[in-house]
Amino acid sequence: MKKKASTIFLKVVILIIGIMALIGLIRFPMTEGRAVNLDLFSIYSDPFILYMFVASIPFFIGLYQAFKLLGYIGQNQVFSLSSVKCLRTIKYCAIAFALFIVLGEIWIILANDGSNDGAGSMAVGIVTIFSSIITATAAAVFEKLLQSAVDIKSENDLTV
Repeated sequence: MKKKASTIFLKVVILIIGIMALIGLIRFPMTEGRAVNLDLFSIYSDPFILYMFVASIPFFIGLYQAFKLLGYIGQNQVFSLSSVKCLRTIKYCAIAFALFIVLGEIWIILANDGSNDGAGSMAVGIVTIFSSIITATAAAVFEKLLQSAVDIKSENDLTV
Protein backbone atom coordinates (compact mmCIF):
# COMPACT_ATOMS: atom_id res chain seq x y z
CA MET A 1 0.00 0.00 0.00
CA LYS A 2 2.84 2.38 0.89
CA LYS A 3 4.58 1.66 -2.44
CA LYS A 4 1.37 2.33 -4.37
CA ALA A 5 0.79 5.62 -2.54
CA SER A 6 4.30 6.82 -3.32
CA THR A 7 4.00 6.00 -7.02
CA ILE A 8 0.63 7.77 -7.16
CA PHE A 9 2.19 10.79 -5.44
CA LEU A 10 5.06 10.84 -7.94
CA LYS A 11 2.63 10.53 -10.84
CA VAL A 12 0.70 13.54 -9.49
CA VAL A 13 3.98 15.48 -9.19
CA ILE A 14 4.85 14.64 -12.81
CA LEU A 15 1.38 15.77 -13.94
CA ILE A 16 1.74 19.04 -12.04
CA ILE A 17 5.19 19.64 -13.58
CA GLY A 18 3.78 18.97 -17.05
CA ILE A 19 0.77 21.24 -16.55
CA MET A 20 2.90 24.05 -15.12
CA ALA A 21 5.39 23.76 -17.99
CA LEU A 22 2.55 23.87 -20.52
CA ILE A 23 1.02 26.92 -18.84
CA GLY A 24 4.45 28.58 -18.87
CA LEU A 25 4.91 27.83 -22.57
CA ILE A 26 1.54 29.34 -23.39
CA ARG A 27 1.71 32.30 -21.02
CA PHE A 28 5.37 33.38 -21.37
CA PRO A 29 5.19 34.68 -24.95
CA MET A 30 2.41 37.09 -23.98
CA THR A 31 4.52 38.68 -21.24
CA GLU A 32 7.79 38.84 -23.16
CA GLY A 33 9.08 42.33 -23.95
CA ARG A 34 8.85 42.24 -27.75
CA ALA A 35 5.32 40.85 -27.78
CA VAL A 36 3.53 43.24 -25.45
CA ASN A 37 1.70 45.15 -28.22
CA LEU A 38 1.27 42.28 -30.70
CA ASP A 39 -1.81 40.23 -31.54
CA LEU A 40 -1.91 36.50 -30.70
CA PHE A 41 -1.04 35.36 -34.23
CA SER A 42 2.04 37.58 -34.33
CA ILE A 43 3.12 36.44 -30.88
CA TYR A 44 2.91 32.72 -31.64
CA SER A 45 4.36 32.99 -35.15
CA ASP A 46 7.62 34.45 -33.82
CA PRO A 47 10.49 32.09 -34.80
CA PHE A 48 11.99 32.02 -31.31
CA ILE A 49 8.62 31.18 -29.72
CA LEU A 50 8.05 28.42 -32.28
CA TYR A 51 11.56 27.11 -31.54
CA MET A 52 10.68 27.11 -27.84
CA PHE A 53 7.63 24.95 -28.55
CA VAL A 54 9.64 22.50 -30.66
CA ALA A 55 12.41 22.37 -28.05
CA SER A 56 9.88 21.45 -25.36
CA ILE A 57 8.81 18.26 -27.16
CA PRO A 58 11.63 16.11 -25.69
CA PHE A 59 10.81 17.48 -22.24
CA PHE A 60 7.18 16.36 -22.46
CA ILE A 61 8.14 12.98 -23.97
CA GLY A 62 10.55 12.48 -21.05
CA LEU A 63 7.80 13.33 -18.56
CA TYR A 64 5.48 10.85 -20.25
CA GLN A 65 8.15 8.15 -20.12
CA ALA A 66 8.72 8.85 -16.41
CA PHE A 67 4.96 8.53 -15.88
CA LYS A 68 5.00 5.18 -17.73
CA LEU A 69 7.99 4.00 -15.67
CA LEU A 70 6.09 4.77 -12.47
CA GLY A 71 3.22 2.71 -13.87
CA TYR A 72 5.57 -0.23 -14.37
CA ILE A 73 6.85 0.21 -10.83
CA GLY A 74 3.29 0.22 -9.51
CA GLN A 75 2.57 -3.03 -11.38
CA ASN A 76 5.76 -4.69 -10.02
CA GLN A 77 7.25 -4.80 -13.52
CA VAL A 78 10.39 -2.86 -12.67
CA PHE A 79 12.72 -5.57 -13.93
CA SER A 80 11.42 -5.64 -17.48
CA LEU A 81 12.66 -4.53 -20.85
CA SER A 82 9.86 -1.95 -20.95
CA SER A 83 11.34 -0.21 -17.91
CA VAL A 84 14.78 -0.23 -19.50
CA LYS A 85 13.29 1.25 -22.68
CA CYS A 86 11.61 4.02 -20.67
CA LEU A 87 14.90 4.93 -19.01
CA ARG A 88 16.70 4.90 -22.37
CA THR A 89 14.07 7.22 -23.84
CA ILE A 90 14.33 9.55 -20.84
CA LYS A 91 18.10 9.66 -21.33
CA TYR A 92 17.79 10.54 -25.03
CA CYS A 93 15.09 13.13 -24.33
CA ALA A 94 17.26 14.82 -21.69
CA ILE A 95 20.19 14.94 -24.13
CA ALA A 96 17.98 16.30 -26.92
CA PHE A 97 16.49 18.93 -24.61
CA ALA A 98 19.99 20.04 -23.52
CA LEU A 99 21.04 20.33 -27.17
CA PHE A 100 17.96 22.40 -27.98
CA ILE A 101 18.79 24.73 -25.08
CA VAL A 102 22.42 25.04 -26.23
CA LEU A 103 21.23 25.96 -29.74
CA GLY A 104 18.76 28.44 -28.25
CA GLU A 105 21.53 30.04 -26.21
CA ILE A 106 23.66 30.36 -29.35
CA TRP A 107 20.67 31.93 -31.11
CA ILE A 108 20.29 34.45 -28.28
CA ILE A 109 24.00 35.32 -28.43
CA LEU A 110 23.91 35.82 -32.19
CA ALA A 111 20.62 37.76 -32.14
CA ASN A 112 21.73 40.04 -29.30
CA ASP A 113 22.86 43.26 -30.91
CA GLY A 114 24.44 44.54 -27.74
CA SER A 115 21.48 46.72 -26.81
CA ASN A 116 20.45 44.51 -23.91
CA ASP A 117 22.19 42.20 -21.50
CA GLY A 118 21.35 38.52 -21.95
CA ALA A 119 22.93 37.39 -18.69
CA GLY A 120 19.62 36.39 -17.11
CA SER A 121 18.57 34.20 -20.00
CA MET A 122 22.08 32.74 -20.17
CA ALA A 123 21.99 31.85 -16.48
CA VAL A 124 18.61 30.15 -16.84
CA GLY A 125 19.88 28.31 -19.93
CA ILE A 126 23.02 27.09 -18.20
CA VAL A 127 21.04 25.82 -15.20
CA THR A 128 18.62 24.06 -17.56
CA ILE A 129 21.46 22.49 -19.55
CA PHE A 130 23.17 21.18 -16.42
CA SER A 131 19.86 19.86 -15.07
CA SER A 132 19.27 18.01 -18.33
CA ILE A 133 22.78 16.58 -18.29
CA ILE A 134 22.31 15.38 -14.71
CA THR A 135 18.98 13.80 -15.67
CA ALA A 136 20.56 12.06 -18.67
CA THR A 137 23.45 10.78 -16.55
CA ALA A 138 21.15 9.46 -13.82
CA ALA A 139 18.90 7.80 -16.41
CA ALA A 140 21.94 6.19 -18.08
CA VAL A 141 23.20 4.81 -14.76
CA PHE A 142 19.76 3.46 -13.84
CA GLU A 143 19.35 2.04 -17.33
CA LYS A 144 22.61 0.08 -17.07
CA LEU A 145 21.77 -1.17 -13.57
CA LEU A 146 18.27 -2.18 -14.59
CA GLN A 147 19.52 -3.84 -17.78
CA SER A 148 21.96 -5.90 -15.69
CA ALA A 149 19.16 -6.88 -13.31
CA VAL A 150 16.88 -7.84 -16.23
CA ASP A 151 19.69 -9.95 -17.74
CA ILE A 152 20.29 -11.73 -14.42
CA LYS A 153 16.55 -12.27 -13.96
CA SER A 154 16.13 -13.75 -17.45
CA GLU A 155 19.21 -15.93 -16.92
CA ASN A 156 17.74 -17.23 -13.66
CA ASP A 157 14.38 -17.87 -15.33
CA LEU A 158 16.13 -20.01 -17.95
CA THR A 159 17.98 -22.14 -15.37
CA VAL A 160 14.88 -23.02 -13.37
